[in-house]
Amino acid sequence: MDGETTVTTSRDTELVSLRRALHAHPELGFCEIETAARIIDELATAVDTLEFGSTVCAVAELAGLPPAEELDHARRRALEAGIEPELVERLGHGNTGVVASVRGRRPGPVIALRCDMDGLPITESEDAAHPPFRGGFASEVSGIMHACGHDGHVAIGVTLAKRLAEDRNFAGELRVIFQPAEEGVRGARAMVAAGAARGVDVMLGLHLGIGLDVGTVASSTSGVMATEKWKIELTGAPAHAALAPSEGRNALLGAATIALGLHALPPFAQATTRVNVGKMTAGTSANIIADSAEIHCELRADDTDVFAELTSRARDVVLGAAGMYGLGARIDVIGSAEVAVCDSEIARALDRCAHTVDDITNALPTAPMSASDDVTLFMADVQRRGGKATFVLVGASSPAPHHHPRFDIDERSLPIAADWLEQFIRTQDYHR
Repeated sequence: MDGETTVTTSRDTELVSLRRALHAHPELGFCEIETAARIIDELATAVDTLEFGSTVCAVAELAGLPPAEELDHARRRALEAGIEPELVERLGHGNTGVVASVRGRRPGPVIALRCDMDGLPITESEDAAHPPFRGGFASEVSGIMHACGHDGHVAIGVTLAKRLAEDRNFAGELRVIFQPAEEGVRGARAMVAAGAARGVDVMLGLHLGIGLDVGTVASSTSGVMATEKWKIELTGAPAHAALAPSEGRNALLGAATIALGLHALPPFAQATTRVNVGKMTAGTSANIIADSAEIHCELRADDTDVFAELTSRARDVVLGAAGMYGLGARIDVIGSAEVAVCDSEIARALDRCAHTVDDITNALPTAPMSASDDVTLFMADVQRRGGKATFVLVGASSPAPHHHPRFDIDERSLPIAADWLEQFIRTQDYHR
């Protein structure tokens, strides 16, 4: 890929152009006001229904919101970018989700596609060999970039909705769910709670890249881990570190004990697990017993039962250490996802469609993705109601790993994804 991708049709040109525009203007989770406004502008006159803001994001269920000043900064940036004040107000409090629906000519299934929107707090490479930099569409926002392909996901979702609105020769309904804050697995919960996936028969997750070459697709994933992200707050009592240490209750020592205890949890024979303490802050001065501490950590497992046991043991570690030092302890779950369970019936149908798309050269029934994604909350919600779901991967020949300053996608992957999913939707002609 050279930043000057050649495309063969005008609609592919529009798809790539939209991805590049989104790439140049990344936004962090729950701050995707400009991104949501662009989606609304692109689809307002094309789709049958378009909902956004608190209608599709249950405000009470928003988890892991950024600080108020960060949300305020996002609102100011959106206003400076020319977004209408009324729209900024509707989207500017973490509720940036958008749901667009297009109905076909015939009765049939409701098929939903989740497209995540957020960027990452990473400074994009300015290496001359980095295609977005060379092509003039690198991030214009200091310290933030699309380093996971979410710009491509949004562009695919918008394009798919437009294509089906232009030619409604399909059965049922397409519902595109544009989700905030996938990073940290924070955004899906509020949209699920608001009913964004209610009535869906088939739920699709999509991810570009994941180590696959362009032209390769996978109709399901394996190894996707359940996860919880925790913020642990410890409350103790201050005291003079030399004159009266016994009068204090040391939150810093409690936090250190928790960090070591979590990393000492034993592995499970029947599943893969991960534990990581990523951030810890405590205290105010060298001569004062620390009266407060905060820990940010995550737990993961690729088996639902094992994950439940892992989280139970982790809570025991936190509460045990807090009790040892006489501390108050509070655990807030600020992000979560489930194990991905992909239905073979849907995966097989997607695999059949993959063999009809010219630019797909390698169609895999499944591929591993040893990470976490809260699209699984949508999938599980649909499956609990009797529907089906799968999580598909589309190769993008990324020159660097996800979440890296030089991450990029081969833009040939964009029409491949759109063509594949369009073909799938147009061939599903049944009721649940």
